[in-house]
Amino acid sequence: MKFLLIIGDGMADNPVPELGGKTPLQYAVTPTLDALASAGTTGTVMTVPEGIAPNSDTAILSILGYDPRLHYRGRAPLEAAATGIKLIPGDVAYRCNMVTIEDSDKPFEEKLIVSHSAGAIDGEKADALITELFETPGFREAAIQAGMTVYPGSSYRHIVVQKSTDIEGIELTPPHDHLGEVIGPLLPGGCSNAAALEGLMRLGHEILDSHSINILRRGEGKLPANGIWFWAEGTSVILPDFVEKYGKTGDVVSAVPLCLGIGTLIGLGTILVEGATGELDTNYEGKVEAALDTLEMSDFAVIHIEAPDECTHMGDTECKLQAIERIDARVVAPLVRRLSNEGKDYRMLVISDHKTLTSTRTHDGSPVPYVIYDSRVDRKSGLSFNEADAERGSYLPDGTKLMDMLFEEEYD
Repeated sequence: MKFLLIIGDGMADNPVPELGGKTPLQYAVTPTLDALASAGTTGTVMTVPEGIAPNSDTAILSILGYDPRLHYRGRAPLEAAATGIKLIPGDVAYRCNMVTIEDSDKPFEEKLIVSHSAGAIDGEKADALITELFETPGFREAAIQAGMTVYPGSSYRHIVVQKSTDIEGIELTPPHDHLGEVIGPLLPGGCSNAAALEGLMRLGHEILDSHSINILRRGEGKLPANGIWFWAEGTSVILPDFVEKYGKTGDVVSAVPLCLGIGTLIGLGTILVEGATGELDTNYEGKVEAALDTLEMSDFAVIHIEAPDECTHMGDTECKLQAIERIDARVVAPLVRRLSNEGKDYRMLVISDHKTLTSTRTHDGSPVPYVIYDSRVDRKSGLSFNEADAERGSYLPDGTKLMDMLFEEEYD
């Protein structure tokens, strides 16, 4: 028996007026997902406990069986683990986004944040910009004084580690939740250390705004990567071993450091497929092949697709629909076809980690749809894979129970 977990990041949504009152999952053409829902067990699940921010870090921990109320120490330490960064007590890790800040003559704090991903800047350009920034005289000295070291990452996502610091009470803001808003009220606050972070953000904008890469990007009609944004702060974390917990070996296939870091910390293998971008243009086929290769040697494969979430944050509904349809046609369908043709018994869990709302371009913590399909049985529910049909199924109040349900091999 083989087991798969497919996470369509931010697929779930609320009804969208422009889609005739349907959600993107209802509107998109998803014949394979609908077939799995009709034959499988469909319902809704609370992936993030009430009182905890509904983000991918907390949601994916929960889906994999780790209660974020017990195991969550911040997002950045999870991402740091993906690149082998070792945090020691007293260290704090931050996500450092390359962002787009409004082109205007206004004071820094009066400008708007335009893009949390600097227009989905590619990794080569983003790495060059962040590396040069931390080597620029003035900024370099300020970073050293603050005890900060940068670790260039994937696309717009970088990690910064600050040594021997106290972040009690600090208030940092996820940039993707405040697109189009004035920067001033979103700047770091809450403790003395916040002043150092704000100073670096201001200085970073001054230096990056006129960088040759950004001049070229503007000339090409692209958004400049003219700012940095600290958020997702956290300290070192140790997570229980997944193999010991569930008795299953496997790999996590993803383009984003968060998922790869979680996989690393729980003792699963991690695979970053060439051409996997975390955007709509990601290498879907490569992810499928990587998962199938994993299942030749192991019990369990996770495929994480970031595109629906990114599309929603950008306010691009058509992009979200395309992402959902590509997950159906280029991930789920070929997996089902290949495993069926090879005569393998398998169970597949397909889920949205959280809702990402078209109306607000931000995450939402209400229950999300899921389906568990068992290749050995057809439950003939007649349901489709969307929010409304899932509400006609069972409700699971605790997302940490999903792995137990997936790995339970009994069926009727």
